[in-house]
Amino acid sequence: MGIQFDILDTEGLARRGLLKTSRGVIHTPAFMPVGTAATVKGLLPSQVENIGTDIILGNTYHLMLRPGVEIIDQFGGLNNFMNWEGPILTDSGGFQIMSLAGLRQIDNDGVTFKSHIDGSLHRLTPEKAIEIQTILGSDISMVLDECVSFPADYKTAADAVKRSTIWAKRCKTAYYESPGRGLFGIIQGSIYKDLRMESLEMLNQFNFDGIAIGGLAVGEGQENMLDILKGISCSLPDLKPHYLMGVGTPDDIVNAVSLGVDMFDCVLPTRSGRTGRLYTLHGHINIKNSIHSKSEMPIDLDCDCKICNSFSRSYIHHLFRCKEMLGPIVCSIHNLYFYQNLMKKIRISLEKNNFKEFHQIWKKTYKK
Repeated sequence: MGIQFDILDTEGLARRGLLKTSRGVIHTPAFMPVGTAATVKGLLPSQVENIGTDIILGNTYHLMLRPGVEIIDQFGGLNNFMNWEGPILTDSGGFQIMSLAGLRQIDNDGVTFKSHIDGSLHRLTPEKAIEIQTILGSDISMVLDECVSFPADYKTAADAVKRSTIWAKRCKTAYYESPGRGLFGIIQGSIYKDLRMESLEMLNQFNFDGIAIGGLAVGEGQENMLDILKGISCSLPDLKPHYLMGVGTPDDIVNAVSLGVDMFDCVLPTRSGRTGRLYTLHGHINIKNSIHSKSEMPIDLDCDCKICNSFSRSYIHHLFRCKEMLGPIVCSIHNLYFYQNLMKKIRISLEKNNFKEFHQIWKKTYKK
């Protein structure tokens, strides 16, 4: 029952593995493009797949509001609805407890949201979050948790850990296990190491299929984030996937892999693409700057993506000046390719047992 995770190579805390689901295999370390509303913004599912994506992420809260669970159920699940054949991980709505704090009321039983779209009220409990994700057909479902903002005082963080643990147990009870699908627990605790360890120890009692680290990349900064990862990395369950939620920049990812993280998601590649910010191994560029208006160079001379093989910086700059929708699309494609190619390079370095060398070179050469 559930998903299967096989670790193929290790170097220090870094791991390379295969996460097997009913809809396909995920090569880890893996990056999941964010498809919050049943779409990776601006891209066809075939484009996302061809870039090298094994799995994408959807969001319970947003899909609950639009188009509504009933409509997705009518299509037999999220995969059919959006024409994505690969695995899907769905966030439970816990992040929106933080990001939409002004539009929700939380209690020990669950959370009531006032829709950011039309003001209608929606109730989300641990059981309801599991029910929705089951209807969506999620390959990996997440427990409902209380994600606190940064900074958070100790009592606020401790109360959130307590509530999240109770909710995690309720999610586990409500979850119906099936072959090739799994449920992940989520560690909370803000930047307090003792709370993080307490959260992890309590979650381990429930035997989840994987463990996620939530409540980071919410303003605490990279130093604090890595400090928390260092504090808990050796205590994470060895034989289960480790997922760092909402992270992050290319530099965040490489450093987190060195601390045992297997899975990542972030809106940065596509959000940055829509604003003309492009990632390269030599640092990012803003294609809207006038310096690129006559450049015949590709975005990145070292990149072999279709965009870099097809278009000049001058042309993409022109697209943004004219507000042509193709501009954000090609930039999003390049950025997602950069991320997936980075993950591929990490996996190859682990396979060849030279990840530590890769990491050292990265720290010396990558410009944040």
